[in-house]
Amino acid sequence: MEVPYVAGTLEVDEEETLIVNREQVDCTTFVEYVLAMSLCSSQGDEMQEGEFRKNLLLIRYRDGKIDGYTSRLHYTSDWINDNVRKGIIEDITLENSSSTITLSLSFMSAHPELYKQLANSPANVIKMIEYEKALSNKTVYWIPKEKIPAKGFSWIKNGDIIAITTPIPGLDITHIGIAVYIEGELHLLHASSLKRKVIIGETPLNEQLKKDKNMSGIRVLRMKR
Repeated sequence: MEVPYVAGTLEVDEEETLIVNREQVDCTTFVEYVLAMSLCSSQGDEMQEGEFRKNLLLIRYRDGKIDGYTSRLHYTSDWINDNVRKGIIEDITLENSSSTITLSLSFMSAHPELYKQLANSPANVIKMIEYEKALSNKTVYWIPKEKIPAKGFSWIKNGDIIAITTPIPGLDITHIGIAVYIEGELHLLHASSLKRKVIIGETPLNEQLKKDKNMSGIRVLRMKR
């Protein structure tokens, strides 16, 4: 808690490398660090940094291998698919919701000026388009925000990963955090760009979603290993 929110901490090097910065996080790196630590055989002071870094590499990159900027799992749906395939997480939404959406991804290739490694590399844009096409037209399960009560659902547990879907054209997920229940209501533990630090949301998750037009619902994931 109270770790500062800082965007773009993975964009500091021209060459793609495994960056570890637990002192400054955004919503995605916060979840990645928590997941990588949770997978370690020992916790706290006994945690081995080498094991943590190995876990982080596996989580953050396609097939756990660094092969340039586009090997990083930028789209959360890609991140989910790859980590499900690696046996790290499971998508528990599909077992508990009948609502589906069809992915249509193009945001990064359509806005290369927002990403240094795309703006400076037409080759990276071409690779990104290939990944976007591979992900698009796939159907995934989700829960529309209108169907989420303040108390959450009995099948969503403390520590589950909450990925927030978005209606922004070309994008799939706009935010990600961790489920936390407070006095029987579902809240989100997350790195907040508004509060500029890691917080537990002051209001229940369903209220947070209702207030933001760029948030449409959720997907729910659970650590498997």
